[in-house]
Amino acid sequence: MNPIETLLDHKTIREFKPEPVPAELLQTLIDVSKRTASSQGLQAYSVIRITDPELKSAISKVASQEYIARMPELFIFIVDAYRNYCIGEEQHNATDVAYGGDTFFQGWTDACLAAQNLVAAAELNGLGTVFLGSILNDAPKTIELLGLPKYTFPVVGVGFGVPNVEPQLKPRIPTEYTLFENKYVAHEDYMELLKDYDAEMAEYYDTRNMNRKVDCFTKQVVTRFNNRRDVREQIGDQIRAQGFTI
Repeated sequence: MNPIETLLDHKTIREFKPEPVPAELLQTLIDVSKRTASSQGLQAYSVIRITDPELKSAISKVASQEYIARMPELFIFIVDAYRNYCIGEEQHNATDVAYGGDTFFQGWTDACLAAQNLVAAAELNGLGTVFLGSILNDAPKTIELLGLPKYTFPVVGVGFGVPNVEPQLKPRIPTEYTLFENKYVAHEDYMELLKDYDAEMAEYYDTRNMNRKVDCFTKQVVTRFNNRRDVREQIGDQIRAQGFTI
């Protein structure tokens, strides 16, 4: 496939062959991720590569996803305002801007963009990838496991390696309901508008359980609303506990 075809064929991969990512390719992926655009050039994010099997297993328990423990590579992307705060302190010029809300969201965006660049580069080189928002199932525990100092916060994990499965291409919401021109377009009857998409999703097999079809999209939305995780609802407090003023 050419690069565009590869990107259009993006699939979440949760099972990998038990073989390492070649060192030269791994370094290339790291370099690509580092070249990602950064808000104001401040690079207010960092990445933690998880190589300790026990730590990887502990993270898998936080995420409630046992396959994480088997991943050849696991990177955790974090907001990192601590580094720039220290730079300011060393010059006797660290203000509350260093850990303010704007700085936090700049770091969050930087981390997400860097993670996506890593994923794109990995897939262009034949690897499979998975984003892991589940590291926030218990953010305080993840912070503890990673030894994160104040003014840092976990954003997302990325697992990658040589794919050991070939899942279906997951359907997406039709473009006319996600891409607007000049102004947001609100609709009154999304259930009716998305009925064809619901039917398409009902034929998709979940990569978490290859023998089970998923619910239709609109039902998944309601299920997510009803399966709230109280600890994730406290994420604002958890961010503030790390010293950020949001």
